[in-house]
Amino acid sequence: MISALDISTSALVAQRTRLNAISSNIANLSTVRNENGDLEPYRARYVVLQSDAELTTSGNGVGVKVASVGEEQVDPMYRYQPNSPLAITSGKWKGYVAYPRVDLNTEFVDALQAVRAYEANVGVMEMTKGLGAQTLKILA
Repeated sequence: MISALDISTSALVAQRTRLNAISSNIANLSTVRNENGDLEPYRARYVVLQSDAELTTSGNGVGVKVASVGEEQVDPMYRYQPNSPLAITSGKWKGYVAYPRVDLNTEFVDALQAVRAYEANVGVMEMTKGLGAQTLKILA
């Protein structure tokens, strides 16, 4: 039973990490400057999950862990706003403002999926806890 709790706990951590990345993407939907103040739009983050061999339980289950958190490598969206102080001043995109390429609909769907997975794992933990309690009643 402890391994079931370990596996579910690993999933909770993984889904929380996903939700943090999604929250960051939504919060920075209109961020056009990077951490240094340069005109470089925010790049959406994504989380890569993988099986966690350390939580393998005799072939009966495998935990999950965060393999990496990456940044999307896509071109920004450009909006023509020639009077904006954030507009590009020269080159092909002169007069345009570069915005992050973050799709709000995709982020909401991903958030819903992460929340549902989190809730499912909390449910598994509750059931495992109930099994433990019933086992103790029988043995006592």
